[in-house]
Amino acid sequence: MAVPILLYYSFLFFSFTPLSKSQSFIGVNYGQVADNLPPPEATAKLLQSTAIEKVRLYGSDPAVIKAFANTGIGIAIGVSNSDIPAMAADPNFAKNWIGANVAPFHPASKIILINVGNEVMSYNDRNLMAQLLPAMQNLQNALDSADLGGKIKVSTVHSMAVLRQSDPPSSGSFDPSIGDLLKGLLGFNKATGSPFAINPYPYFAYRSDPRPETLAFCLFQPNSGRVDSGSKIKYTNMFDAQVDAIRSALDAMGFNSVEIVVAETGWPYKGDSNEVGPSVENAKAYNGNLIAHLRSMVGTPLMPGKSVDTYLFAVYDEDQKPGPTSERSFGLFKPDLTMTYDVGLSKTSQTTPSTPKTPTINPAPKPEKEAYWCVPKGGVSDAQLQANLDYVCGQGLDCSPIQPGGACFEPSTVASHASYAMNVLYQSSEKKPWNCDFSQTATLTSTNPSYDKCIYPGGSS
Repeated sequence: MAVPILLYYSFLFFSFTPLSKSQSFIGVNYGQVADNLPPPEATAKLLQSTAIEKVRLYGSDPAVIKAFANTGIGIAIGVSNSDIPAMAADPNFAKNWIGANVAPFHPASKIILINVGNEVMSYNDRNLMAQLLPAMQNLQNALDSADLGGKIKVSTVHSMAVLRQSDPPSSGSFDPSIGDLLKGLLGFNKATGSPFAINPYPYFAYRSDPRPETLAFCLFQPNSGRVDSGSKIKYTNMFDAQVDAIRSALDAMGFNSVEIVVAETGWPYKGDSNEVGPSVENAKAYNGNLIAHLRSMVGTPLMPGKSVDTYLFAVYDEDQKPGPTSERSFGLFKPDLTMTYDVGLSKTSQTTPSTPKTPTINPAPKPEKEAYWCVPKGGVSDAQLQANLDYVCGQGLDCSPIQPGGACFEPSTVASHASYAMNVLYQSSEKKPWNCDFSQTATLTSTNPSYDKCIYPGGSS
């Protein structure tokens, strides 16, 4: 992982669309810097029980690759940074690598991608950077020689540090000091149809600006949003803004056809006493809301209607990693195969999962037993209600009834529109009481707020 630059996020109106495997996927990173992990076969069986469709390995452990045989789960494997010089210098090294790490397992093990190195362009090693493209080219040639070139893509993974400019997203541009090297890599991506893989972490952005509004912005929680001064687009969370900054940088270099894949993103559920941000509540909110956002197919402002393929970090904690406690506390599952916390990854949760609790700074109220609609509390400012409205409609939920001509457009007030939108979110997320919190600006009521032709969703337990 590398610390990304502080960015903004997105807001657009779209109708909700169910998850479509043909359009997007949710993957997971499977790191193994640990001494307490279950056998690879148990992990493969665990992931088969979830909605996770692909897994990313940091190396090419044959035991792990073999464990995923005949599971249908796509596998991204990796060439270590230390192997790049040999692979760049000797085509036979690349052929032997394919012969040892791919050919014996494919197609039973569904290898779909080989990442050559990890965050190489962020290291202060110009020689290694210069060897990256030749290594990728030799690996691609080896795949072609083995008649696997059309089945397996070759790429590399970048940190957000490859950007020189990222704020606002429309100004996204790559570091000019590595511009020529990146141009060569992007030419390879374009020619082979492989993705530009990036590691955005809103968690690190919050650590550098630990204000409550920044936390809400990072966790996909209601917030006032931030307007991109260039595009005039209003962003309401960090993830889309980071992805859009990459999109802008790619487009600026003329590579608008190269697709983006999020190779890593996540939030730690535990940290040291001096660390800001790690908690189960925040990790659950980030990952759960991210999954809901990806499934909505809203996309980002610069890539609307298309969810970016995303690998969550990570399957398990890695107890042998150095650094603070947070570095060892990203696991979605425990070594005993139980969930660390539930973010809706079970196969029965493949519709939009319930929105996780708000951050620990905003505890959810307990509703009355017979409360069926979510409405604003009295005395809440229009600014806060507008933030709630923007947040709900930015999640891909159906806000068309409060658009001009809609049944609930009149009265055309922020309070009326926010009331309808906040109830839509509550009703669409299994009516959990914490989904009618909105930073303590909402309440549940048993009085039906519907009027005239405006029918509020819900009304039954």
